[in-house]
Amino acid sequence: MIRILLVEEMNLLRGALAAMMSMEEDLEVVAELATLDQAPAMARAVPPDVAVIGAALLAGDGLATIARLTAEQPGCATLLLAGPDDPALLNRALDLRIDGVVGTQAAPCELIRGIRRLVRGERVIDASLAVAMVAAPRSPLSPRELNVLSVAASGVPSTEVAAELHLSTGTVRNYISAILRKTGARNRLEAVRLAEGAGWL
Repeated sequence: MIRILLVEEMNLLRGALAAMMSMEEDLEVVAELATLDQAPAMARAVPPDVAVIGAALLAGDGLATIARLTAEQPGCATLLLAGPDDPALLNRALDLRIDGVVGTQAAPCELIRGIRRLVRGERVIDASLAVAMVAAPRSPLSPRELNVLSVAASGVPSTEVAAELHLSTGTVRNYISAILRKTGARNRLEAVRLAEGAGWL
């Protein structure tokens, strides 16, 4: 029996997916969640074989939560349900240890097939999404620069960014200068807008 942790914010979609998967003899939905922040604790309580996660939940701290989930549950494969609008975000997710992506436009049987393939150790990438992901611009910023920019996005001064990230103010200024140079932005606010628009943040 393949144990599934389902994380999807839309109640109707989550219920439909759970009902569909439960009709398969070899699938069991062991937990359903509307938010990603509860996923690591739930996975500890009912260890799943596959976590099926709506890609919309990757925004904000979602990628960090998935990184924690995959680190704590190395035997759990991770499958994202994604639309065609977030290729840059999907690229960031795949840089983590995401095992598969299935498009929301795919037939239900494709999702079921994808889950079974993941359990066999295969990687699953929806062909239509793969084209968009390859075409999406990759972030020129390092993970640390993205971290600095995400904190700076709230508009706090460099001293507060430095305090939160345990860096010196001079180091933060150097990071900001590098971010502006790499993105071609004129200031921090423009760099934040560019990064958010491209799906890097």
